[in-house]
Amino acid sequence: MSREPFRDLSAEGLEDLLARLGRRETRAVARAISIVERGGRGQAELLGRVYAATGRARVVGITGPPGAGKSTLVDRLAQECRRRGETVGILCVDPTSPFTGGALLGDRIRMQGLATDPGVFIRSMATRGAMGGLARATRDAADLLDAAGFDWVIIETVGVGQDEIDVVSSVDTVLVVAVPGLGDDIQAIKAGILEIADIFVLNKADRDGADRVAHDLEMMLSLGHHGHAGHRGFHDADPHGHHGLQEGDEDDAAEAQPARYWMPPILRTVASRGEGIAPLLAAIERHRSHLAESGELATRRRGQLKLRVATILKERVLAAARQHAGFELAIERGHALRIDPYALSAELFSGVLKAEAARSDFGGSE
Repeated sequence: MSREPFRDLSAEGLEDLLARLGRRETRAVARAISIVERGGRGQAELLGRVYAATGRARVVGITGPPGAGKSTLVDRLAQECRRRGETVGILCVDPTSPFTGGALLGDRIRMQGLATDPGVFIRSMATRGAMGGLARATRDAADLLDAAGFDWVIIETVGVGQDEIDVVSSVDTVLVVAVPGLGDDIQAIKAGILEIADIFVLNKADRDGADRVAHDLEMMLSLGHHGHAGHRGFHDADPHGHHGLQEGDEDDAAEAQPARYWMPPILRTVASRGEGIAPLLAAIERHRSHLAESGELATRRRGQLKLRVATILKERVLAAARQHAGFELAIERGHALRIDPYALSAELFSGVLKAEAARSDFGGSE
């Protein structure tokens, strides 16, 4: 098969790639992910062909500060899934390096035992610097793993910055990993990450200070620093987000709609020894069942689709504006005549729409 970009792949080559992807062939999965990382027409066409086959995998995001043992945790979770006869696709997200290597590669060495397992696929992904590019490419890659038939898709992020928040906001279940001995512990995990957690994992729980970290997390939850309005930013049907009071709580709101709320559990693990992994996997499955039974899974995925469409529209409109013949002239004129940026943006937007309508090819913009 050609190693050239997707646009140079023949129709027969595309059909062959899709067939091999459906058989979960490692090379085909890797090539398909490379296509979506490049972006452009190939990405859109490939996702269009497989999207109807998505929505079946359990998609889990794992995030937390460096040194929390996330890679080991992912490795153990994948092993537990394989013991149950389930397949796993793993995406390791590094927002800082354009290549796989260095510290990222060192972290992945612990997953080498899974590398030869045909039921496990592991891929590292890095940002290309594009607006929203990392989250979009990662979500597209997760769709490919889903369409390929993997039972689980696990997305691991390296740090706790905005890129990571964007990435894990697109999954079904978010695990936030805390660990004792990282200084300010809970303060080391940014508020944006804490607020999107579905399950807290206290890893390296055999270390001194584990009880204090667990207590801090419990206090944070009890003080309402978690299930606030607007949680995750896309729960259109639920102004309180998907977290809050537990089922059976005496609060009137919880009694009126108990199934709509999920209080994140705090689970202890020692991933290096495989301790607490089975209960953690069970908690992930309980959360997935809660989402499905409460209708929140459909609400969440609708919101995710809304965000993805908005991101794609922003990228395409901006790209079209920059390629518009009058872009630089408008900037120069605006600078010379002190025209405000809102007026210039409106002018360019109108021009872009007219140009794209004339081309009748807006969906193919790159």
